[in-house]
Amino acid sequence: MWDYTDKVKDHFLNPRNVGEIENPSCWGEVGSLACGDALKLTLKLDEKEKIVDAKFLTFGCASAIASSSALTEIIKGMTLSEADKVTNQDIAKYLGELPEQKMHCSVMGREALEAAIRNFRTGSTEPVALKGRVVCTCFGVTEEEVERVIRENTLTEVEQVTNYCKAGGGCGSCRGEIQRIIDRIQGVAAAGDATPQRPKRLTVMQKIKMIEETIDREIRPSLVKDGGDLELIDVDGNRVIVGTRGTCASCPASPITMKELVEAKLREFVDENLVVEEEKI
Repeated sequence: MWDYTDKVKDHFLNPRNVGEIENPSCWGEVGSLACGDALKLTLKLDEKEKIVDAKFLTFGCASAIASSSALTEIIKGMTLSEADKVTNQDIAKYLGELPEQKMHCSVMGREALEAAIRNFRTGSTEPVALKGRVVCTCFGVTEEEVERVIRENTLTEVEQVTNYCKAGGGCGSCRGEIQRIIDRIQGVAAAGDATPQRPKRLTVMQKIKMIEETIDREIRPSLVKDGGDLELIDVDGNRVIVGTRGTCASCPASPITMKELVEAKLREFVDENLVVEEEKI
C-alpha cells in the first residue's frame, strides 16, 4: 500500500481542472495507454501569454491524477516563461511528496507542460514526442529522457531511474545500459566537478576550447541522432554564434533547441553569461 500524503489523496479524490479546453491556445500530450499512463494538457492564454485556464485528461493511477491536478493549479496565473521553469520536483513538493516509485507521474506532468509550450511556440499541432535512441523498448524511453531525469533529480541507481521514467521496469534488458549512462554522467560530474572549479576568467582560447568540447560531448550527440548537427562559427565576448546543419537547419523548433539545449549546456559547462545566437544567412 502506497503511503500517500493528505494532499495527494485530496487531488486524487477531488481533482481540479479535469477536462479539455475548447479551442485551446496550446496543448501537449505525452505517454500512451500501452505504457499504462497518458496525459493530455490544454492551456488557454491571454494576449500576454498568461495562463488563464488549464485542464487535463489523464489515464493512470492515483499519483498520475494527483500530479496532473497539482500541475494545473501550479501553472494557472503564470506566464508561459514562468511555467517553463516548473520542474517535476515542484509538482512533488506541491503535493507534500510522492512515493519514490511514483515519481514518474510528476515527470509525465512536466513533459506534458513542455510539450504544450513547444506547441504554442512552434505552431505545431502534433504531439511532441521525445527524440533520440530508445534505451527501454518496453516503455519507449529514450536515452535523452534517461539522461535528463538522472541530471535533474541527481539519481545514482538504476531503480531510481525506473521510478522516475519507468525505464528498466519491464523485461529488464536495458538495466545495464541505464547503469552505463549513470556511470558516464557521474564520471563527467566527478571529472568536472568541473563546473565550480572552472577558471573565473577564461582567455579567448580557453573559452573557445571549452565551448568546442561541450558541443562535442553534451550537444552534438543528441543532434546527430536525428540527422542534424551544429557548427561553431565565432565567439565574440559572451556571444556564441553557431550554425545549424542537416535537419536542424530546417527544423521549426530550432529556436527552442538553441535555448533549451545549446545555450543551457554552454552555460552549465563553460560560462553562465554566454548567449547563443544562430548564424544569419
